[in-house]
Amino acid sequence: MAVLEISGVWKSYGLVEVLKGVELRVEEGEFVSVRGRSGVGKTTLLRIAGLLEVPDRGEVRLLGREVGALGDGERSELRLRYVGLVPQVFGLIPTLTVLENVELPMALAGVGRRERRERALELLGQLGVEGLARRFPRELSAGEMQRAVIARALANRPRLVLADEPTSNLDEESAALVVELLARLSREEGVAVLMTATDLRERLPTTRDYVLRDGRLHPLRG
Repeated sequence: MAVLEISGVWKSYGLVEVLKGVELRVEEGEFVSVRGRSGVGKTTLLRIAGLLEVPDRGEVRLLGREVGALGDGERSELRLRYVGLVPQVFGLIPTLTVLENVELPMALAGVGRRERRERALELLGQLGVEGLARRFPRELSAGEMQRAVIARALANRPRLVLADEPTSNLDEESAALVVELLARLSREEGVAVLMTATDLRERLPTTRDYVLRDGRLHPLRG
């Protein structure tokens, strides 16, 4: 089943056309990468896929539902329940502990206090950072913070995970761990994962790879 379908999507900022008729389909259990240098539109594509931006033209379907005509509230609700976002900027709330940051999406979705605490601790344990639950973001390393962000993204058991250059600020060991976590998520739990990266030559455990160039997606040749 297609979790995400992007058809003929165009997006401009002023006179600059960033996306020019992009076509992309991501199925359950697929791990797809979109590569390309900084500034080519990878983040824009992920923001459109995550219902954070609206394309100028084209169609976006999430779990078979066309989202173009939806209002902000409906888009927010779909994003909260079905999409896990791992942004370039970590975005943890500095006044909340790691545990509270991971619990937040569940609280917004109406999950009870006990259930969301158990789920948050479970996720942090799976990611090897359960010992950091009571710490604040400022007390974490970049690798620890990225794992906390991934735990938050997975809190509501999303069907689609969007990871925007999730390894760009990490050391080699932490980067490898994050990529393997995303791969395991798609492989074992059937989650659709769409990840951006700048390195065209990096070998990733993906099912498909694309290059975003001149506003269009091109299959990455090995």
